Amino acid sequence: MSNPAPTLLELSDPARRIVLRMGFGSALATLVGAQAGCATAPDAAGAPTDASRLLGFAGVPPGREDRIMVPPGYQAEVLAPWGEPVGIAGRMPPWRDDAGNTADEQALQMGMHHDGMQFFPLQGSSTHGLLAINHEYTDDGLLHPDGLTPWTAAKVRKAQMAVGLSVIEVRLEGGRWRHVTPSRWARRTTMDTPFAVGGPAAGHALLRTEADPAGRRILGTMANCGSGLTPWGTYLAGEENFHFLFSGGPSPTADQRRWGLARGGWYRWGEHDPRFDATRHPNEFHRFGWVVELDPCDPDSTPVKRTALGRACHEGATVAVTRDGRAVVYSAEDQRFEYLYKFVSRDRIRPAGNGLTAAQANATLLDHGTLYAARFDADGRGRWLPLVHGQGPLTAAEGFADQAEVLVKARQACDRLGATRMDRPEWLAIDPRSGHVYCTMTNNSRRGAEGQPGPDAANPRANNTMGHIIRWREDGDFDGGSMHWDHFVLAGDPAQARPEARGNVRGDAFACPDGLAFDPAGRLWICTDMGSRDLGKGELAGLGNNQLLAADPTTGEVRRFLTGPKQCEVAGPCFTPDGRTLFVTIQHPGEAPSERNDPADPRRWSNWPDHRPGGRPRSAVVVIRKADGGVIGT
Repeated sequence: MSNPAPTLLELSDPARRIVLRMGFGSALATLVGAQAGCATAPDAAGAPTDASRLLGFAGVPPGREDRIMVPPGYQAEVLAPWGEPVGIAGRMPPWRDDAGNTADEQALQMGMHHDGMQFFPLQGSSTHGLLAINHEYTDDGLLHPDGLTPWTAAKVRKAQMAVGLSVIEVRLEGGRWRHVTPSRWARRTTMDTPFAVGGPAAGHALLRTEADPAGRRILGTMANCGSGLTPWGTYLAGEENFHFLFSGGPSPTADQRRWGLARGGWYRWGEHDPRFDATRHPNEFHRFGWVVELDPCDPDSTPVKRTALGRACHEGATVAVTRDGRAVVYSAEDQRFEYLYKFVSRDRIRPAGNGLTAAQANATLLDHGTLYAARFDADGRGRWLPLVHGQGPLTAAEGFADQAEVLVKARQACDRLGATRMDRPEWLAIDPRSGHVYCTMTNNSRRGAEGQPGPDAANPRANNTMGHIIRWREDGDFDGGSMHWDHFVLAGDPAQARPEARGNVRGDAFACPDGLAFDPAGRLWICTDMGSRDLGKGELAGLGNNQLLAADPTTGEVRRFLTGPKQCEVAGPCFTPDGRTLFVTIQHPGEAPSERNDPADPRRWSNWPDHRPGGRPRSAVVVIRKADGGVIGT
């Protein structure tokens, strides 16, 4: 096969250049994976190469306190909490302890509930770069000084300014990372930000609205959960539980029922913003649920919703590269009994040149290609089923008029194709050495319940409260039509009486895996998301707060590295290229069992990270370093 591409792909503007190591003839080193016989990712400086020594730190016990705990020799610091100004010059309103910031001020500050995140090194540096961060949803009891009562149009608008994405500049100075403000790269996207639409559904009748009769310009992104990093230096964010922001009527359509649209809407936006009332503007509902792409190095660029990747409750998007240089995007849908996807680009990744940055050279790469859904068979093999109009049941007679409708109704298309219905598939990560693709299944307590699907080979436990991690290796290259798969681990606690809850973890017990990332040395990092209502109860009682663990992919050993504050979710793990800094997000610390209620509710239990009596808990980025400056995990 031809191998014409250079070994370095870099954004051309020297003032803001990102250098990403990649080989088009093999796979993307460090960021994606390597197939057998292809070049593998280089070892991080100082990282152990013996797989049995990958986990060189002392594990921490389960945490139950309102603080971050990390192993001896490590330090964790808070960076960029909710409400801090992102750093747009001349527009940096300070945080107010009473959450009294206006909607206009919130639009210039870090949003609420940090989730997926990626680090973009500037000029190839491990000490200076950009962080792109998702803000998944709002906790309105904290967002407004007087909570939800009364519920007003002004509160809806502030909530809409508290979701979306942030881009901030960070720098390591004197052994500590700082948020650089002001910054030429600082950026916020909110529900007022225009997004372009790319791919087969752009301009389609299902995306046209009264405000956008062309169906090509959508205001905002929200419910952004998992994230991804492309070889051409852009950020991918998945729109997950978008249906919670819409209100439906007493007679939802079959399509709305399939997507779980509720009559009143969980977040009550539709009461004061008519575009989120699906009875008045039904097509607005089709304009969310996409993977969005943003160039963090160009704050003036227009982000794009990539419809060729399919509409789903997307957790994230992880990119691999085929031997001939095409992009493969794996994504998953974080809902019970929903699906796993793979998109293969039609065209090869283009290098920067001719006055174009790499992001500009690949501005339409994700608009052309083929989307597939996964089927896992009982014999340890699997197939990728194409979501292509006119093939198999995906025809007009079955309710799919064209390819755009297949993509807008990707769930229904997967139903028809017989793809495997999974236990809340969430983040994906690719082993930079073996090329295995890993995906977390957080849990599914309804598996095997009356009227619901029972266990299957890929999802083997009824009442799956603990979750698991599945992995597969493509037959041939990443664009292969078939695979071999197995379970990396069945999460659980061996102290439990119910056999299905014990799992087979080799090492520290955990449950509900969610975020995933490989570091440059090949360690697999696992975040957990035990629901706030379930923490410390029932089968999760012995596991403490949510946590971050590291695993050796070869031996299967798992070791607890970090525990978070009370009621939080640990998310968004990413590394600097040298492996010496780990960034994670701490989401919804102190979340009450009833979301969005009064901030004085004693069930919140947390005032992290400020720890002021009566203070509001704030989601934030946390930076972890070794005290001696060494590689994380050693």
